[in-house]
Amino acid sequence: MKGKFITVEGIEGAGKSSNLPFIQHYLEAAGKPLTVTREPGGTHLGEGIRRLLLEGHDEGMMPATELLLMFAARAEHLQRIIRPALNDGRWILCDRFTDATYAYQGGGRGIPRHYIAELEAFVQGSIRPDLTLLFDVPVDIGLARARNRSDPDRFEQQAVDFFERVREAYLQLAHEQPDRYRIIDARKNLEGVRAQLTTELDRFIGDHP
Repeated sequence: MKGKFITVEGIEGAGKSSNLPFIQHYLEAAGKPLTVTREPGGTHLGEGIRRLLLEGHDEGMMPATELLLMFAARAEHLQRIIRPALNDGRWILCDRFTDATYAYQGGGRGIPRHYIAELEAFVQGSIRPDLTLLFDVPVDIGLARARNRSDPDRFEQQAVDFFERVREAYLQLAHEQPDRYRIIDARKNLEGVRAQLTTELDRFIGDHP
């Protein structure tokens, strides 16, 4: 029996990292065999690409280079982690996936969506998430939270208007794919966010016993 593929998305400071362990424990408590992973990353090669993408570079990085590196890491991730786990009946919980590419490289960097879609089809084939939990928060709140937790990486150093475009791209994806997306109001406190997660996870688990 093929497993289910759950992704978690959102801008910086939306609360993904704080709530991933909660989601993991909830799914495991429901008896789901689970593999937890992230993008970019998830494999030895992918983690190396992640460092290239997140660290600052004196010469900068072209948007096309960034896009291709994302999909290079994703190709390894799919082949070595995601496809085998799903085929073995395991569930996947992934911190970001291709929706982040549409949001950051598409919305943020301005790369046309059809280029991303072509790479998505080439690299992923038919694999798409079954459920995407989008942690949505206004940009000013998210960036204020992110600044308080650690030194900013290369993406977190972008201007506010970059993240406004990223957030808008995420919300557009959610509008276009309501059967897959569930928007989590991340302005709420931790208890309020987890109440929403519980509702959505219960519904999804009920539909996929």
